[in-house]
Amino acid sequence: MKNIMRYKGYVARIDYDEADGVFTGEVIGLSEKISFHGASVDELRGDFEFAIDHYLSVCREAGVSPERQAGGRVLLRLPPELHAAALTQAESQGRSLNEWLVGAVGAALDTPTRTPLR
Repeated sequence: MKNIMRYKGYVARIDYDEADGVFTGEVIGLSEKISFHGASVDELRGDFEFAIDHYLSVCREAGVSPERQAGGRVLLRLPPELHAAALTQAESQGRSLNEWLVGAVGAALDTPTRTPLR
């Protein structure tokens, strides 16, 4: 994936604002909007880290848990024929459909996966 930054488990999409001549970033996957900017990549990274640290500090002071970008649960709607094919494939490998789907998504993203909770 291009044009992203990661810090403390948070991911931000990075863009370049040609009109203002600055890089802009926005943390993705949160209900709260967290944005930042910088004239250089180093400045952008510093502002991103500051924004996340500030967000975590505010959450801590308020006694609330910081929002995670993904909670690990997804509702997936598949066409019936794809659902049946995936279920057949999973069962033929002695795996649950969830385990098989986690493996398939992990392979598509080239990301190692842990065995999911049942």
